[in-house]
Amino acid sequence: MDAGLKRELEAKVYAGERLTREDGIALYASDDLSWLGRLAHHRRTELNGDRVMFNVNRHLNLTNVCSASCAYCSFQRKPGEKDAYTMRIEEAVRKAKEMQDEQLTELHIVNGLHPTLPWRYYPKVLRELKAALPTVKLKAFTATEVQWFEKISGLSADEILDELIDAGLESLTGGGAEIFDWEVRQHIVDHACHWEDWSRIHRLAHSKGLRTPSTMLYGHIEEPRHRVDHVLRLRELQDETGGFTVFIPLRYQHDFVDSADGKIRNRIQARTTMASPAESLKTFAVSRLLFDNVPHVKCFWVMHGLSVAQLSLNFGVDDLDGSVVEYKITHDADSYGTPNTMHRDDLLHLIWDAGFRPVERDTRYNVVREYDAAPPLAERRAEPQQVWA
Repeated sequence: MDAGLKRELEAKVYAGERLTREDGIALYASDDLSWLGRLAHHRRTELNGDRVMFNVNRHLNLTNVCSASCAYCSFQRKPGEKDAYTMRIEEAVRKAKEMQDEQLTELHIVNGLHPTLPWRYYPKVLRELKAALPTVKLKAFTATEVQWFEKISGLSADEILDELIDAGLESLTGGGAEIFDWEVRQHIVDHACHWEDWSRIHRLAHSKGLRTPSTMLYGHIEEPRHRVDHVLRLRELQDETGGFTVFIPLRYQHDFVDSADGKIRNRIQARTTMASPAESLKTFAVSRLLFDNVPHVKCFWVMHGLSVAQLSLNFGVDDLDGSVVEYKITHDADSYGTPNTMHRDDLLHLIWDAGFRPVERDTRYNVVREYDAAPPLAERRAEPQQVWA
């Protein structure tokens, strides 16, 4: 990067000025990773100090049967396939209650677009989960799913969200975003929910008092300019509604392991390479610098690995998601060794070991409990430490 441009960008960051599309593209073009990290960490520290948030949550994927066949997806199955499944409501409740003793605070529910499952199944499962776990927040369904509910029910998204909220919905999830630019999107997505509908549904959710996450799937066939465009669309919507709590860059995964039937479902992996750790850290940093009106940036450790998750805390990230438990959408694809579950103590030590202060939160980012600051480095290194994969 030209030294003058570098000084100009640094001055804008430290002055708190909003960065432009051209600034974002220039930041991605820089190969000075430590410089990017310093700028992003400055911004992250201004917003959140030395705090790193997490929650105790459980992912539930009620069905992997899906009418879409998105090019990158290893999770979807068609009706009748050997390992296609759909949970009965009592099964979903049983799985959710398995974590009662760990003071679970959130259920995160994302599913395939099931071609024959009736709309009434979805509010009913929320009501039964809420009745079984009344203190647990329900974060459920992508905007893509809500648009699918419009199709199968004949109802509007307005009516659908009202019914889901009445059944206990606290937040939508951020999925279905992938990359919004049509130049890329037409090659990776096989459903009808694109930027216009995705933004419409989140705008409507925000108007009803819901607070939602936003996401971006990166590291496949997109270019840095597409990532910048994606973030700026979300930033503009955030200017309008203020309803996004967090931005989550999600690392695209190759379909290395699909042992149930031996099929490779990821149709673009032959011409893609997954993002390296350095590329992931750059993406976190540039996202933090561009997305100046969202309070938090999350590293979903399942998709990045625990060591990169720790490093990301110095590249703009201040949230590590949670305990997760059985995240099938990624674990159906990868073989990278991330665990299914991180318990509260695991997350605390992961954060302390990186030198930060853990803060347990709920779905709306209200503080549940603040923990002590990290012990001094000399104390942490006085005895052998766990190595995070």
